[in-house]
Amino acid sequence: MPSLPNVNDPRPLLREAVSRLAPVLPLLTELGERFAARGHELALVGGPVRDAFLGRTSLDLDLTTDARPDDILAAVAGWHDAHWEIGREFGTIGMRKGSHVVEITTYRADTYDRTSRKPEVMFGDSLEGDLVRRDFAVNAMAIRLPSLEFVDVHGGLDDLAAGRLMTPAAPEESFADDPLRMMRAARFAAQLGFTVAPEVRAAMTERAETLTMISAERVREEFVKLLLSAAPRTGLTLLVDTGLAKVFLPELPALRLEVDEHHRHKDVYEHSLIVLEQAIALEGPANGPAESVPAPDLVLRLAALLHDIGKPATRRFEKGGGVSFHHHELVGAKLASKRMKAMRFDKDTTKAVTRLIELHLRFHGYGDGQWTDSAVRRYVTDAGPLLTRLHRLTRSDCTTRNQRKAMRLSRAYDDLEARIETLSAQEELAAVRPELDGNEIAETLGIEPGPVLGEAYKFLLAVRLDDGPIGQDAARERLRAWWAERS
Repeated sequence: MPSLPNVNDPRPLLREAVSRLAPVLPLLTELGERFAARGHELALVGGPVRDAFLGRTSLDLDLTTDARPDDILAAVAGWHDAHWEIGREFGTIGMRKGSHVVEITTYRADTYDRTSRKPEVMFGDSLEGDLVRRDFAVNAMAIRLPSLEFVDVHGGLDDLAAGRLMTPAAPEESFADDPLRMMRAARFAAQLGFTVAPEVRAAMTERAETLTMISAERVREEFVKLLLSAAPRTGLTLLVDTGLAKVFLPELPALRLEVDEHHRHKDVYEHSLIVLEQAIALEGPANGPAESVPAPDLVLRLAALLHDIGKPATRRFEKGGGVSFHHHELVGAKLASKRMKAMRFDKDTTKAVTRLIELHLRFHGYGDGQWTDSAVRRYVTDAGPLLTRLHRLTRSDCTTRNQRKAMRLSRAYDDLEARIETLSAQEELAAVRPELDGNEIAETLGIEPGPVLGEAYKFLLAVRLDDGPIGQDAARERLRAWWAERS
């Protein structure tokens, strides 16, 4: 987080923040004058104000006003390029002006049914009353328009300078109104590098179970934002330590296996966080080509975090004093699939993550790197379009402090990637298919399309993977021999 000067006199800070808003200041001033001409207040609020003090630029502009939705529309008539009223029921009118997206929301003074977390939408009449219902003090600062008067009634600037998250109202009251704010605390801790105030952490711990009132989709959205931050460990640790993770992702705290006195296995929870960090470090630039796995990559990060969730269920202490986790990758893939479905992840993301978890030990299954061409072909074919992510996940999974072992594993994987590149150039591994297509198989065997044709296709695919290109004549001979044996 950028260091901030002494906040006893906010005027220099405000001037600096306003200077960072310079690209959008004409737009904001024009809007402020339009509302003022109609006798209404308008203020820039929340994230854009916070980010201006942090030296960052917000893509979207959030404003708040005492004007009701009809009055908002009247004030911006003829000004915007497009507008939408999806959030009108909640007092929000959205619009686009050039490349800027603007949302203007009527002051709110909601009351909540705390058994269902459904708000009764009530409009407020003052900026101060609106600010107290926001999630954190650093998001409850405002700049009145067009006067540029800075409003900070909850000490947000002090919190910003201290790198601290505190709620405008008492934390237990704020989280009772909206339990999702506890997830936001973890997300902002990760995104901004802030620490939560002790009373906020205490309220999160006390009220963790109330997160069950929030829909799976909203919880997932906050979790994804956290995971896609530059350094998600802080937020994830907070979720686990306060008990929130146990509510929506119990497999994560379950990785905190009790460490046996003889230390026969590593701390699986800490290992998983390190693997996640190492996977993030291997992501490519945000605008890089697909094969670089541009950052931030949700599939890779989910797979890295969850790759060992099958270990608690498969841990066995062996007679010789060791410990085993046989088939934890298969168990983990099933657990991940079940959990991601419960969190309402889309099918493609779920399928990709579970496949990576299922494959993450495949590299170690080939011993000390003596890979046959057949093994390389199957590795590439089984990974399919996930191969570049699998490369990064496998490399990230090495967290040993034994430098000699780490170097040996790294060299072995270097060799594997080189083998893949060589064979790919020779055989187009990314699109391995049998040397006879379906029509040619049917013609060779004199059969109609159906399940038997599918079996024959799979047989020839296995031949292609095991033996490489053998030519169509040889493929027909192998196919006829298989057919004769099958018959």
